[in-house]
Amino acid sequence: MASKEGPRAPRKDEVTQKLHFRMINEQQVEDICLGCFYKPHTISLLSATVLSLMYFAFTRDDEQSDSNLRVGILVVVFFFLVISVLAFPNGPFTRPHPAIWRMVFGLSVLYFLFLVFFIFLNWDQVRALMYWLDPNLRYAKREADIMEYAVNCTVITWERILSHCDIFAFGHFGGWAMKALLIRSYGLCWTISITWELTELFFMHLLPNFAECWWDQVILDILLCNGGGIWLGMTVCRFLEMRTYCWASIKDIHSTTGKLKRAVLQFTPASWTFVHWFDRKSSFRRLAGIYLFMILWQLTELNTFFLKHIFIFQASHPLSWCRILLLGAITAPTVRYFYAYLTDTQCKRVGTQCWVFGAIAFLEALVCVKFGQDLFSKTQILYVLLWLLCLALITLLLLYGMVWYEQEKMKVRCFGSFLKEEL
Repeated sequence: MASKEGPRAPRKDEVTQKLHFRMINEQQVEDICLGCFYKPHTISLLSATVLSLMYFAFTRDDEQSDSNLRVGILVVVFFFLVISVLAFPNGPFTRPHPAIWRMVFGLSVLYFLFLVFFIFLNWDQVRALMYWLDPNLRYAKREADIMEYAVNCTVITWERILSHCDIFAFGHFGGWAMKALLIRSYGLCWTISITWELTELFFMHLLPNFAECWWDQVILDILLCNGGGIWLGMTVCRFLEMRTYCWASIKDIHSTTGKLKRAVLQFTPASWTFVHWFDRKSSFRRLAGIYLFMILWQLTELNTFFLKHIFIFQASHPLSWCRILLLGAITAPTVRYFYAYLTDTQCKRVGTQCWVFGAIAFLEALVCVKFGQDLFSKTQILYVLLWLLCLALITLLLLYGMVWYEQEKMKVRCFGSFLKEEL
């Protein structure tokens, strides 16, 4: 007769790892000031959503089928975000409110599901869907078809240089400032910046807008936009690292000005984690993870240009900047999750937002490959192989240099402390 064995009791280290992952994946709010904003109001939320749905469903004019589809999709998105607030994890951030980051995660899941649906369409269905979203896309042209790139590069004048300082240049600068705030490492930021310029060179035969004059690429892009944005972002990081975070409850502040100031400061970080990607004992797993991080970053940037080239919409179109804003919001918790996975020995798996971000990047690449077969048929395999080789060599070389720098810095600190002890 077989003996009956009960379920295996989890080991202590397994319990610790699960609790640790839950603490990272769903950060809790400490020192709640206004409890009403953090207490669950599920019944009230259910009643309000159902009543509002009943009101709009039976009072609006439903004679126009096109309007019905648009409103129906918006309501589905709204209710999915409501469920996101109720069911999804907080993520690693709690400011200005955990519900904001739950909705960001909900939007990322919706975008992921849309890409899954999108990849099963054919080209005629894709065009019909895009024209339904924006009928003006019927007349849209690629930027490469109406603009010239890398023309008369020997002619350098102030008027020509200033003509390149448009809204996109300021967006480029601000984007790198935000990237520096997220990555918080001069070495990684400059590595991504340099390798991206190489990426543009190797994919120039597929995307004509990657062709740039040397002074545009080196001076305006690398030094001014990339370098200036990295410097600004890292300066803000150093300022936030040196701050002392001591939050007072808004109830304890009696002046109106103080209450308003505290309300505005709710949109600033509750604390600031010192990021240290490298150390003297960086393992191969850690270096490989950072290399994968930079490859995924390059893939996401490439998707931006391939999507607007294949589906024919310009960078100023809402489809473009809405995607950039969404991915920018998704990237913040993704980087935090991935950093914890690489540097925290108790964290054995990546966070949910990090997983969804990786899936989105690869699905976007699959969408580009499927619907851009005419474009990718012109691919010169040698350029792609050289790009992969150069990317690997330069990235690994810079990673080695950053690890060496950390080791030398540690030696200098140890030698300095030794001298102090001797003196």
